[in-house]
Amino acid sequence: MNASAPTIWLRHSKVTLALHPLRAERRAGARPLLLLHGRGEATAARVPEFTEPWPGAVLGLDFTGHGASTIPRGGGYTAEQLMADADVALAHLGPATVLGRGLGAYVALLLSGARPTLVRGAILCDGPGLAGGGPRPTTPSIPWPAERDDGLAPDPFALVDLARDVRPPDYATSFTRQASQLSGLERPVSVCSFERPDWLAAVCEEPGVAITRIRDALEEYARSA
Repeated sequence: MNASAPTIWLRHSKVTLALHPLRAERRAGARPLLLLHGRGEATAARVPEFTEPWPGAVLGLDFTGHGASTIPRGGGYTAEQLMADADVALAHLGPATVLGRGLGAYVALLLSGARPTLVRGAILCDGPGLAGGGPRPTTPSIPWPAERDDGLAPDPFALVDLARDVRPPDYATSFTRQASQLSGLERPVSVCSFERPDWLAAVCEEPGVAITRIRDALEEYARSA
């Protein structure tokens, strides 16, 4: 991580979130890039190489129950809860481009529709938790995670809950349409993944969605600053 910049601690209800500055801005006034990790992961220790084209600061958020952020008691994790985590980070940063991997890609899409004037481009990439629990509910049985008393992330409840998170395609596309209609960007969502679960395949069919490479998406959103 950026040794000259300490972790930024943000409060979300009873949870303390860790926002890690990974690289300072290279061009004065350039918009920040917010990185959202996959299920069971945390912000990388070093700035990823694929962010090289980005002229602004690069920061990574640890979701609730992941990385250095608080592990709450009792589970109950949802993608919408993590979207609220990212919204807290966005409120701190102001307008930003958001790049998510896996679970973070789904959260980035939700955030782009919920905060279309603040998310200046959402980049969706492969990673753990991209598919979630599929397009519809499955068995009503409640699996119990392996017991662990070390208090370290990732929270076993997060791994279980977020693996079962239901993602209907029409729900995902409703956020895509909000981003397309309200952001003012020509292509507010960029899909850079090889895996295409049902929700993402539906998103790819929507107007205002680019199917592209990470580098090209970063360059396009940097130009739209």
